[in-house]
Amino acid sequence: MDTRFLECFVAVAECGSVAEAARRLNIAPTTLALRIRALEDELGFTLVTRSGRTAKPTPAGEALALRATGILRDLRDLKTLQNEEKPRGQLRLGVAQTAIATVLCDVLPALAQKYPDLEIIVQKGSSTQIFGKLNDTEVDAAFLFHPPFRLPKSLVWRPLTAERYVVIAPGSEACRDPLQLLRERPFVRYDRSLWSGQIAENYLKQQRIRPKDRIELDALDAIAVLVDRGVGVSLVPDRALPLPAGLTITKHFLPEPAPQRELGLLWPVTSAHARLIRVVEEETALVVGNLP
Repeated sequence: MDTRFLECFVAVAECGSVAEAARRLNIAPTTLALRIRALEDELGFTLVTRSGRTAKPTPAGEALALRATGILRDLRDLKTLQNEEKPRGQLRLGVAQTAIATVLCDVLPALAQKYPDLEIIVQKGSSTQIFGKLNDTEVDAAFLFHPPFRLPKSLVWRPLTAERYVVIAPGSEACRDPLQLLRERPFVRYDRSLWSGQIAENYLKQQRIRPKDRIELDALDAIAVLVDRGVGVSLVPDRALPLPAGLTITKHFLPEPAPQRELGLLWPVTSAHARLIRVVEEETALVVGNLP
């Protein structure tokens, strides 16, 4: 039995959608559907029923998915138990959206060059979503921003970079006092459902500032554009990434102690993939050390 067929079936069972499972595995939906059909032909019974855009395992499929998940996990773990100089095997990385451009795009090419037998599967999302995937063992390690709570001792946290929060305002804005801007100007709020948005919200509460909310959204580039167009000011992390071209906004630094968000690598203490994770950690440390 081809393990790729099992991987496809388990992904569909977990996602409830052929399209979403295909995105997770980075293959075409038609390829995924053909692999499941081949698995059904080999086993002699139907595994999945489809209704519109949803896909649901049959009773027999549910039983197989339960067993297959453990089988696939054991197979992946066995690939890491080798004494070769260069690690090999498969590692599933969860990555917060911002970390894709700031860290991961530099780390992956370096890993591919040094460790050609190391396969990395990336799943992206918000830090909250990625943390959930790590807890549910859908990923083996994660690049994400530190949660606004104490991490359990069952997890290892490797801090990488920190981004201070700043107030951004239109370039034509005459006022230079960041706290006064937050109190008096219309406010473009960073989404409070995100951990990074909660940091901004907590700071406002500490300063007893009730901003004049105008818009709330979760995209930092979009917030910058809205500020540039005079919609309001905002309180956001000062990213390593450049702002969209053509904007004339100004950054106003907050008095100390200013809030910040910390990007890091998180993984379980007892992970069977500890060796592979250490390889990623070491390479990431080199990349972060070279960031501007």
